[in-house]
Amino acid sequence: MEDREAAARTQSASTRAARLPRLLRAAGGGLARIVPVTLGVVVAVFFLLRMVPGDPAAMILGERATPQAISELRAKLGLDQPLWQQFLDFLGQVFTRFDTGNSLVTGASTRELVFERAPISLGIVGLAVVFAVLIAVPLALTAALRKDGIADHVIRVIPAVGMGMPLFWVGLLLILLFAVRLRWLPVGGVGDGPGEPLRSLVLPALAVAIGLAPPLIRSLRAQLIEVLSADFVTTLRAARVPRRTILVRHVLRGAAIPTIALLGVNTAYLIGGTLVVEKVFGINGIGTLLFQSIGSRDFPVVQGVALYCAVLVVIVTAVSSGLSALLDPRLRRGIGAGS
Repeated sequence: MEDREAAARTQSASTRAARLPRLLRAAGGGLARIVPVTLGVVVAVFFLLRMVPGDPAAMILGERATPQAISELRAKLGLDQPLWQQFLDFLGQVFTRFDTGNSLVTGASTRELVFERAPISLGIVGLAVVFAVLIAVPLALTAALRKDGIADHVIRVIPAVGMGMPLFWVGLLLILLFAVRLRWLPVGGVGDGPGEPLRSLVLPALAVAIGLAPPLIRSLRAQLIEVLSADFVTTLRAARVPRRTILVRHVLRGAAIPTIALLGVNTAYLIGGTLVVEKVFGINGIGTLLFQSIGSRDFPVVQGVALYCAVLVVIVTAVSSGLSALLDPRLRRGIGAGS
């Protein structure tokens, strides 16, 4: 008996040891894309911004600036250098200090400006993911359990309607309902009192979640229907396993793998939607900083926001890949490539 238990423990330990490299490869594959993606974003943003008409130095000094003052400011900011020299200097800043330089308007470091406002934007992103999951899972599960019924038909309409609604319009509707009419939540900005910062982020996050939930509902419903018709579910039912256990431990876990991957793919939409709704709700986050910098032709700040958002997208995609691999039953049983 003791020998069998020891053998079982040894086998379990070896299975866990074999599982770890696969999980690391799943997440590492996404993280390995950070450098090429970052480089691509840096190149695209650098050259696209300089194709926009207008002189940043003239915009900073205003309409009454003299040509001499504009020329002096251009020299101070390095804008009089050849384009290739500006690009090489910019690459050096990015890959040595992970910064895109100082703001042309305020003189502050781009990294400091972005990191100062990042907690607000990341808070909206996190809440939006939570709300999207809370919306998608019950609706998809209801539709799958009542396939081709009235509830299923009604829920299947939701993705088509939700994906056709602009985020700024959804945000305005939420303000009218929850802030103006019901007075449950603040209209805009971020409050300072106890619990006020979180209450201020609820409506923006809900607006982003409403745009994110439709593809999750569609994907999860399709996967749930497929898993519910699998042979192992029939076997579990015949064995009189409780229905809740079947749904939570087996059906939802198996169906969630593609949906988690889809959530990672939609990270770019999620972050982009967050930047838009910040403007609607008057929240001083990264989105507001981006729009202000675009209006003033503040190259370093726009490039910095694009850079950090691109890196965040790659990291979240890598995490979702690792989580999908962790939930994969083939990986948990040690079945897969190389086993």
